[in-house]
Amino acid sequence: MHYYDNVLGLIGRTPLVKLNRLTRGIKATVLAKMENLNPGFSVKDRIGVAMIEAAEREGILKPGGTIVEATSGNTGIGLALAAAIKGYECIFVMTDKASVEKSRYLKALGADVVITPVSAKPGTPDHYVSTAKRIASETPNSFYPDQYSHPANPEAHYRTTGPEIWEQTEGKITHFVAGIGTGGTISGTGRFLKEKHPQIKIIGADPYGSVFKTYKETGKLVEATPYLVEGIGQEVIPPNVHIKYVDDVINITDRESFEMSRQLGRLEGVFCGGSTGTNAVAALRLARDLDADAVVVFIVCDTGEHYLTKHHSDEWMKEKRLLEPQKISAGLISGTKANGAPASLVWVAPEAKVGDALSKMNEMGLTQVPVLEDGRPVGSLRENRVLAKVVRNRELLESPVSEVM
Repeated sequence: MHYYDNVLGLIGRTPLVKLNRLTRGIKATVLAKMENLNPGFSVKDRIGVAMIEAAEREGILKPGGTIVEATSGNTGIGLALAAAIKGYECIFVMTDKASVEKSRYLKALGADVVITPVSAKPGTPDHYVSTAKRIASETPNSFYPDQYSHPANPEAHYRTTGPEIWEQTEGKITHFVAGIGTGGTISGTGRFLKEKHPQIKIIGADPYGSVFKTYKETGKLVEATPYLVEGIGQEVIPPNVHIKYVDDVINITDRESFEMSRQLGRLEGVFCGGSTGTNAVAALRLARDLDADAVVVFIVCDTGEHYLTKHHSDEWMKEKRLLEPQKISAGLISGTKANGAPASLVWVAPEAKVGDALSKMNEMGLTQVPVLEDGRPVGSLRENRVLAKVVRNRELLESPVSEVM
C-alpha cells in the first residue's frame, strides 16, 4: 500500500505549471511554482515544520509546549498543521489587515488567535511582533519561532524549494521571482540557484509602500507607506532578508497585484492570493524583454480561498476603488457607496502641500481628487501615483501639489 504517515509528508515537491493565455506575445517560458498545493495551501508549510523540527532537535520545544508566533496567517497555518500532528498548542498574533478566512482557518486547526492593529509601529507594545514576544515570555514551556530571523526559514528553501526548481527546469531556469516578506523564500532559494549558476537572476517583487526596493538600490531605510497586499513587504529589514542574493526589486501596485491574481484564476485556472499576483506581474514584466531561451519561475504563494472576502470579492474591490472598470455595475456602485460620502466636491489647490493633500484624501476615503485654481480644473491627484513618487522621494511631501499632479 502507498500512503503517507501524516499530512506533513505532502509538503513540498510542488509542480511547475506553464502560463499560456497571459503570455501571448511573450517568447520566454513563464512557469508558476504551485506552492498553493501544499497541505496548508501555501509556501509557508515548508518553514512551519522546519522551524518546529529544528526547535525539537535543539531541545527548545518540549512535549506539551506552546508555539507562539507573529504571522500574517500562512506561517501560522504551516505551524498549526505540524503542531496538530506533533501535539503542541498554538497562539498566533495577527494584524487586523489579515483576511478573516486565515484567522478562521487557524482557529479551526485548534489555535488561539490574537488580533492587533495594523497601524501599530514596529517596536511599540501593540505591534504584532511585540505582542507575540510578550505572550511567549508570559507562557510557560513556550517556543517563539520568529520566522523573521530563524535560520531554518531560508534553510528550508535552500534544501527543498531551490533544488526542486533546479531539477524541474533541468537547470534551464534563468530568472526566479518571489515576494520579500520574512526573506526566507527568496534568500534560501536564491542562494541555492546562485550556487548552481551565478548568472541566474533573482528578482524580488515588492508592493509600493514597502522598503525593500529603496534599500536594495541605496542601502537606506525609508519610512513605509500603507498597502493592501498581504504577506509580503516590510517596514524594516528582517535578518532573514539576505539582500546579496537579490539582483533587483520591482515595485508593483495593489491594483496590478489584485487584478493579476484574479486574471490568473480566470485565464490560467490558478486560484491564488494577492502576493502571487505581485509575483506574476513582475515575472511577466521581465519576460516581455526576454528571448525564447529564457525560463522565468515565480512563486504561487497561497490559495485564493484565503481571500474570498478580500480581492476575490467585487464588493471589496469596489470599496477599495480597485475594481477593473469593466466589472463595475450600477448595483455595485449603489451597494458599496459609503453612508458618509462627501456632500460636495472635494478638491485641492495647486499650491497645497502634497502631504496635506494625501491626508485629506485619506480622511475622506478618496483615491483621486481634482486640482482647482480659481474654480477651474488644472489637473488631478491619484493616490497610487503620488505615493509611488513619495516612496522614491520623501521630500515631495512638503512640495506643492502642482509638482506631482
